[in-house]
Parts: sequence; C-alpha cells; structure tokens
Amino acid sequence: MDNLPENDKYIGRILDGRYEILERIGSGGMSVVYKALCHRLNRYDAIKILRDDLSADGESRERFQAESQAIAMLSHPNIVSVYDVGHLDDMEYIVMELVDGITLKQYMQKKGALSWKETLHFSIQIAKALAHAHEKGIIHRDIKPQNIMLLKDGTIKVADFGIAELQSSLSGSSDQAVGSVHYMAPEQAKGAVADARSDIYSLGVVMYEMLTGALPYTGDTPEEIAIKHINGNPVSPHELAEDVPVKLEEITLRAMSSDLQSRYQSADEMLADLEEFRKDQAAAEARLTIAPDVAPIRERGGMPREQYKQRKKRSRKVTILSGVFGVLLLIIGLFAFLWSFWLKGLFTEGEQIKVPSFVGQNCEDVMNDQQYKGIYNFTVKIQIDQDHEQNTILGQSPEAGKEMSLVDEGINVELTISSGYTSVQIPDIPSGRYTEAEATAILEESGFKVAEEQIASDTIKEGYVVSTSPASGETLDVGSTVYLMVSSGPEVKKIAMPNLIGRTEADARAKLTLSNLHLGNVSYVEKDYDDDSMYGVVIWQSVDADIQVDEGTEIYIQISAKPAATPTSAG
Repeated sequence: MDNLPENDKYIGRILDGRYEILERIGSGGMSVVYKALCHRLNRYDAIKILRDDLSADGESRERFQAESQAIAMLSHPNIVSVYDVGHLDDMEYIVMELVDGITLKQYMQKKGALSWKETLHFSIQIAKALAHAHEKGIIHRDIKPQNIMLLKDGTIKVADFGIAELQSSLSGSSDQAVGSVHYMAPEQAKGAVADARSDIYSLGVVMYEMLTGALPYTGDTPEEIAIKHINGNPVSPHELAEDVPVKLEEITLRAMSSDLQSRYQSADEMLADLEEFRKDQAAAEARLTIAPDVAPIRERGGMPREQYKQRKKRSRKVTILSGVFGVLLLIIGLFAFLWSFWLKGLFTEGEQIKVPSFVGQNCEDVMNDQQYKGIYNFTVKIQIDQDHEQNTILGQSPEAGKEMSLVDEGINVELTISSGYTSVQIPDIPSGRYTEAEATAILEESGFKVAEEQIASDTIKEGYVVSTSPASGETLDVGSTVYLMVSSGPEVKKIAMPNLIGRTEADARAKLTLSNLHLGNVSYVEKDYDDDSMYGVVIWQSVDADIQVDEGTEIYIQISAKPAATPTSAG
C-alpha cells in the first residue's frame, strides 16, 4: 500500500451521499485509488479518482467521462466490474469492484516462468475478457500483467479498461509508461490508432512472459524496445523453456506477430485456438496406448505354407503361456491386495495409539506438523461454513480418543474443514422474466439475502424484476445482499389541474381530455341566479386548479341548474 499523506483531502469524504472514502490503496500515472464503503449496499468498493492536475484540464475530464460511461457497460466475470461513475466540481471518479488478490505481475515475480497449463488457464480468461470488451467497441490499449488481477481461486480479472487512452495526454515519461512499452503493439509504437488486434498483440506478449519467465524484447530505452517490437523477431519460447507445447507456442507467436494481417484478427478467433488446444491436450492425456504382446503375422500368402504352420503353432503356444502368466499375475495381485487391506492386520500387531483431537485447529498447520508425519494420512473434506475462518477443522473421522493400530502405511484420518466466506456468482436473472418472488427464491437458493427497490419502467410489467444490483454474473460472498430492482409500471406523469369553473360540461370534458385526465361523475345543483348565463356551467371541481395530479386521474364536477318552478295553488 502506498504511504498515505496526512493531509489527503479525500479521506473521510462521502461521494454522492453513499461512498465513504476510507483509505488510499494505490496510485498510478493518471489516478489515485481508494478503498470506500458503499453505505447503500453495505459493501466495500474501490474508487479511482482522476489526478488533480488532470482534473484541471477540461479535455482530460471530458475524455475521462466518456471512457467511464463506456466501460460501465462491461459486465463479465473476467473483467473488474464498474459499478458507478460520477463527477463533481473538483473531481472525476469511477466506482469499481474491490478485488481481493494480487496482480499477475506479482504472481510471476514470485514464481518465475509458469507451467503451460497455468498459462493456458489464465490466457483463456484474458481472451474471454477481451472478446467481451471488443464486442462492446472498447479497446483496452494497455494489456500487461500489472493490469491483470489474480484471485485466490485462480480467476483472472482484467482491470483499467479504456483508461489507458489518457496516457497520451501526459507529459514526460513515467514508470507506468516505460512498463507499458514492453507489451505495446508495433502499430501503437508507430503512433497509429490501436484496435482490437493491438490488445491481442499485448496478450501474446503476456503469454510469452508467462511461458518463459522473460520478456520478448528488452533494451536500455523505451525507444529501443519499441523498435524491436516493430521489427518483430523474438526468441522462440521453447528455446527458453523446453516443455512449452508446440501448438501453444504457435498461438503465442501468431498473437504477437508484428504484421497486422498475420496476427489473430479477433479475440474470438484466438480464443477458439486456445480452447481447441485445451481439448486436444485433455484428449491426449486420457488416451491409453496399448502395445500388442505378439507381433501380427502376415497374411498366409506372404510366406510358405510350412513356415506359416510353424508360426501359427508357436503363436498358439505363446498365447497359452501368456494366458497362464496372466492368471499368475492376477493371483499375485489379488493376494497383495488382500494382504495390504485385510490379511496383514491378522498376522501383525501394530502399536495402539489414541487419535488426538484436531477440531478447532488450522488444517494446514496440522498437516504440516512434524509430530504427525508418518503416523497419520490426512484427507480433507470441505464444508460450506461461514461461522469459522477458512481451513478451520470442524470434524474428524476417526473421532478423537479412538484407539487405532499403527501400521506401516499410517492411520487414515479424514478432516472436515470450513470453507470460510465462499464467493458465489450471482445467477442470471434476465430483465422482465421473473416476478419478485421467483427471483427472490433463485437468489436465496444461491445463498444470498435479498432486498427490493421499486423503479418505474415503461417496458417491464409491474411486479417483474428489471435488474439486480450487483449485476448477474458478478461474484459476491455467500450471505451478501443482492438488490432487486422491481418494476412499478410506467412512470406516472404529473399534470397541472386546469381551471374548469365557468365552462360548459362539453368544454370541461374536452379540456380534461387534452390534459390526459378523465371526467368522472357529473352532478347538477340547482342555483338561483339573476343572470341566465350562469346556468349550465361548472361551479365546482374535485381538484382545485393548478394542483399537480397523476396523469389519468378521474375528476368530478358540478353543473349549475335552474331550480324547478314552484306550482301555484288553484283559487
């Protein structure tokens, strides 16, 4: 973590009334990253704030806003999620998923060259992320191990989509710019506009580094490295790491071809080759090669008749002997099995020891404890449990205190351990498909808590789910709250009530229709007026003029009427 200046003006600040900035967790050439608490969702997020000197530049702010809105559209398990974007008078910021992991660069610095299987596993995830982004028209422009996060479960998360374009507005050089040149596509080095194939080139360089533990091009200056990228003649990966499969090397070198037309033209095309290679490798490992015991005899016409008879007789003998030999091997193998698992115990008396209690201890500590080496053979069963820390032993078999006979192979003990907080992917809940109750059942079955928020929708039927927050496909700890955005139907517009007093019934009806209101009950009230023009007009309306009412509201009115004539008595 970076050293935090005491006078950091953002610490303690609450953005948009919900994001409380807690601490500074990183910085780069363009921005500073903070850990923040979202009070609305009770969740920790990462907030990236545009550097102060760039915020002062109107063009940088506009580009940052445009890029922020674009990357907010991305939603993929292998891309760091962007939850929100915003800008205030003095700052631009992006609210992102807070990833619990390390960068791929840190992982490689720790391990050196990775196995081809790890390289393949990571590369497929990165290619999937790029394919999703490219489909949305977003180019990363700065794919490198420093921008790729690695979670504890091996999941890859690509970060900083779109923001790298702002590098061109920076003056001078920085460590970040120098670091990027090692992965820069030739067309970028020439100053041309980057496209999807530029990201593919950078992925190829990352694969090269994973496979070999070395960069394909190095030099004393960024310019020297850029020229090597343009000329394009890297050392073959298998010369640096002999176990690199030929096909995976071909994929890597094609991805980082300096010739645009020779390179993969899309991330989907590269992903297809990676997936095909993975399937081929799985099939090869599963395939068994069985060598025949006896070489096949040529067709009868291929040798003299007598020679054929002799060969056939020898073959029959070999077959009989092979069968007898096979039966003997089977008997020996069966005896060895029975001896190991049953008979040996009848004829040998092992040392009797009591199994200790392992419950409550850390599984790794127990399995690495030297006092248990050679005595116990531990196997592990994971139980979903969030009340204990991960790897805490919850149970054991045999139970503590049981006396067991110690034999050469040791005592088998099964440990049941806690999973700790388990991350689960939010299930797919398409907009408009499920009612609130149906979506709640799906989410609760996956281990989430559910809360509801009503939002207006012109397209989704009332009572049906519009979206979830966080979105489907994102990963949260079991027990976290997922918010359902439930349609309350079309947004109701407010209408200023027109003045109907003095209008005829027909005029009043027409006026209400023009205002998208409805005429309800009409009653007639007898009144005494000296002026006949006062009869037959509205003298009362259920809602006073200029009051705001919902569109479609029913309005009642009263119409003035002449009193009925009083009959006179006959004299």
